[in-house]
Amino acid sequence: MRLPRSIPAFLAASALMHAPATFADVVLDWNEIGLSKSVAAKQLPPDAARTMAIMHVAMFDAVNAIESRYRPYAYQGARRIDASPDAAVVAAAHAILAQLFPGEAQGLDAAQAASLSGIPEGEAKSAGLALGRAVASQCLQMRGQDGSGKAGAYKPRVQPGIYVATAYPVSSEWAQVKPFVMNDAAQFRPPPPPPLDSQQWSRDLEEIRAIGARASTTRSREQTDVARFWAITGPASWNPLVRSLAQSRPASLVDNARLFALVNMAATDAFIAVFDAKYAYEFWRPITAVRHAGADPAWLPLVDTPMHPEYPCAHCISSAAVATVLEAHFGRGTIPVVHMTSPTAPGVTRSWSRVGDYVTEVNNARIWGGIHYRNSTEVGERMGRRIGALAIERQLTALDGPSEAVPATMSAR
Repeated sequence: MRLPRSIPAFLAASALMHAPATFADVVLDWNEIGLSKSVAAKQLPPDAARTMAIMHVAMFDAVNAIESRYRPYAYQGARRIDASPDAAVVAAAHAILAQLFPGEAQGLDAAQAASLSGIPEGEAKSAGLALGRAVASQCLQMRGQDGSGKAGAYKPRVQPGIYVATAYPVSSEWAQVKPFVMNDAAQFRPPPPPPLDSQQWSRDLEEIRAIGARASTTRSREQTDVARFWAITGPASWNPLVRSLAQSRPASLVDNARLFALVNMAATDAFIAVFDAKYAYEFWRPITAVRHAGADPAWLPLVDTPMHPEYPCAHCISSAAVATVLEAHFGRGTIPVVHMTSPTAPGVTRSWSRVGDYVTEVNNARIWGGIHYRNSTEVGERMGRRIGALAIERQLTALDGPSEAVPATMSAR
């Protein structure tokens, strides 16, 4: 796997996933470049997911405008069989990232030049570059007023004159962001969390009090490693897995572009759905519940608690959405064994031979880390599965045959 020099060392480490054979293309190359830019910009997970989704949608629409095998997402224009697919993909990715990260122009220009260096000069290359830029412009226009980037308006519950923590919860505005796939943010909003007088709540509270504590005596060494491993969140926690699987077998440029676009659209909608639910219910985190309801005033979780409400689990919903797309593409059975490292757990390597095992591990990690109750992980997984299935059903679906001009499919919802 090629790792561009612009990728920070810690991100490169997290991306070291291996499968028996490797089949690289410019989609995979620019996935790594886009991920490195979002990490360098310190984007929060939902913002980074949006970045990756927009970039990959543009890359897909660019090559699909040449291949015309699937319904596009944003592109409206005639088929361009005279254009270089690689040049179109590179130009689309570069244009998106240059717009989203204007301070990175020099590095992005150098990356684009490197990607294009192997493409012969000529009309096909020029046509591909023009097509990629046009597609990127349409994608940016479509997502330009999607509600992201607004200041959160969350108001904590206060009693006049009494101090409350002044570090405000993050990402409350994501409940108002326009989805890529769903009808609206609340489409898959789950029922409320368990009542505090229920057996389920008592079970979950006792489990996390015992196994999720920083000083737990019941959590094993492996469980501790797994919990710390999955402190990595957002696109850096799933794109390496997608890259590794994409490299495990030969695939066309348009099919790889479609895979990454569907994965990152589904994951972005997962964040929109989960923050809608989180701020609708405002359920307390284990550190609050255990210290109050659990009568353990000094209790601390193994992993630092994220700055947003507990229910449901965000990491669980995004991993399940990603896994559902991957299983539709690679099957639900055995996959080539992949190995992953994480910057949040130096020296630890995790391996899977089934995509579903990756989801189960993420769910357990949030419990073992002391930041999510078991019911919350289960609810998050179910939500993510539904979002992933919807992405496959509604977006970038196959055409019966080539078309000279294909309309956009935003009306699919």
